[in-house]
Amino acid sequence: MAMNKIQFQAGLSMREFQRRYGTDEQCEAALFASRWPAGWSCPRCQGTRYACTHNGRRLWECLGCGYQCSSIVGTVFEHTKLPLSIWFLAIYLMTQSKNAVSALELKRQLGVSYKTAWLVKHKLLQTMLLREAPRRLDERVEIDDAYLGGEKPGKRGRGSENKTAFVAAVQTLHNGQPRFIRLTPVARFTHEAIKRWAAQSLAPTAHVVSDGLWCFQSATHTAATHERHVTGHGRQAVQRPEFHWVNTLLGNLKTALSGTYHSFNHAKYAHRYLAEFAYRFNRRFDLAAMVPRLLRAAVTTKPLPLSVLRVSEPSN
Repeated sequence: MAMNKIQFQAGLSMREFQRRYGTDEQCEAALFASRWPAGWSCPRCQGTRYACTHNGRRLWECLGCGYQCSSIVGTVFEHTKLPLSIWFLAIYLMTQSKNAVSALELKRQLGVSYKTAWLVKHKLLQTMLLREAPRRLDERVEIDDAYLGGEKPGKRGRGSENKTAFVAAVQTLHNGQPRFIRLTPVARFTHEAIKRWAAQSLAPTAHVVSDGLWCFQSATHTAATHERHVTGHGRQAVQRPEFHWVNTLLGNLKTALSGTYHSFNHAKYAHRYLAEFAYRFNRRFDLAAMVPRLLRAAVTTKPLPLSVLRVSEPSN
């Protein structure tokens, strides 16, 4: 069997990570370069003339309007008391590990409290979510209804109060290989919910392939065409070749979540954990580049206070 080049790529080794980002000074320089690749500009007046001062952290003062700021102001890192090297290590661990890293594991690896580790993780998860939000799937797109949870006693199947429903979608290339995915929570599988999902998730030229669930026909409000297969239930339905990649995706997602997280509030935070899986999958072709890419996303994302992170995402 031929070696899978994606699975066996080198990625960014811990040794190389330490060489590039091992000190706070190196992290500060990398953050500055990522935020201002063309050189510093004032966030208030866009002036480029500045003077540098220090007040526990390096500050830039605009010589035009007098505005003073550090490199983390206006970013995900704003108001942090953690050294930047801790943040960079969190970014490394969350992008280079095989599945994912729980907040508890981050606590141990970073040497911080669980509350701090949770906050760091969810700020980065929300950054991933915001980065994935504009993605539109095109060409051939396999979709399926899927669920998180459902372990507690109660109603089973679709509509269970113990489950969080989401749409799993995989864009495949002409050679049949998967390219991009989207994992989007929905309140329930209705025509209106799928219509809204399609408007946010599909390109107008997409060709949707779905099972017999009637609400998936509403995808044509956005997508160009819809191919419907009535699959029934059981092993034969899962093994249908038309849905090979979406079923493979859901199997990998289940393995990743169960292998990483003992438990999490899927009813409140499913959107972030699903976005984490999608973010990593959609950038799997270059593991080493995921560290600077997530850094760039973090410095171009507005601050995320705890009050925002504790609010659940409304489902369609």
